[in-house]
Amino acid sequence: MSEQVYDLAGKRVWVAGHRGMVGSAIVRRLGDEPIGELITATSAEVDLTRQEPTEAFVARTRPEVVVMAAARVGGIEANRTRQAEFLYENLMIAANVTEAAYRGGVERLVVLGSSCIYPREAPQPMAESSLLTGPLEPTNEGYAIAKIAALELGKMYRRQYGFDAISLMPTNLYGPGDNYDPVSSHVMAALIRKVHEAKVAGAPSVPVWGTGTPRREFLHVDDLADATLLALSTYAGEEHVNVGVGEDISIRELAELICEVIGYEGELEFDPSKPDGMPRKLLDVTRLRGLGWEPRIALRDGIAEAYRWFVEHETVGAG
Repeated sequence: MSEQVYDLAGKRVWVAGHRGMVGSAIVRRLGDEPIGELITATSAEVDLTRQEPTEAFVARTRPEVVVMAAARVGGIEANRTRQAEFLYENLMIAANVTEAAYRGGVERLVVLGSSCIYPREAPQPMAESSLLTGPLEPTNEGYAIAKIAALELGKMYRRQYGFDAISLMPTNLYGPGDNYDPVSSHVMAALIRKVHEAKVAGAPSVPVWGTGTPRREFLHVDDLADATLLALSTYAGEEHVNVGVGEDISIRELAELICEVIGYEGELEFDPSKPDGMPRKLLDVTRLRGLGWEPRIALRDGIAEAYRWFVEHETVGAG
């Protein structure tokens, strides 16, 4: 286990994006820490894509720690068709929060990114050193560029100003609070919804985008929250840190596992006319494990929990 480099006790912590899946998980995790105050604001209260209200908010609330979990996110179709929106909004959020945190005297900033920052053809598993070594996956290029800019911004603020910013790059996330919208959801949530609806309707098959051959790594969002708090307390490096489980699964295998968990016995119908995205996305988590971290939640258990949350909070198929 790495030595502590920062003590959260008594600190005022702002979780930007606290209503999202990632932000809400970090808020839950902070409930176990002796922090001084949790600071939150909705997008209606503070528009993080605008510099002036962001800086005014930080000046007024005076956080000592900022966790930047706010982002415009979505699945492969949303990323593919709304590239300008994803690039602009995420770029503005990162720039405004970083600058406001620096100007406001924040002691530590945690930037949360995405594994889509790595080149489409990056060697697997993808090490942190793979960044900027090749072309990005075209279907999420806008989002990826914004996330690359965010972590590089933190790095440059550290170099030029001595600002204590660290960056974490999570793999594919799932869990309570996920987005189950049929258009903008990520693959895990999309498949849970589709399989649930097929089971409720007694449908003979479930449509699955792509060929089913791409491989993905999945991390429960509560495990990400644990890793974030660990890094916040023990990591002080300039380079970003991958956050994942170090194992992957094909989309076909994932769909089959979701069917098992939900109890659906129909067929899977793959649609190769739909995009697959990157052939594989598996993170090298050597640096993270060097901090003494390991995931707690097995994939099958995490899917079962995510499905329970979906049934409790969504009305799809109800009645």
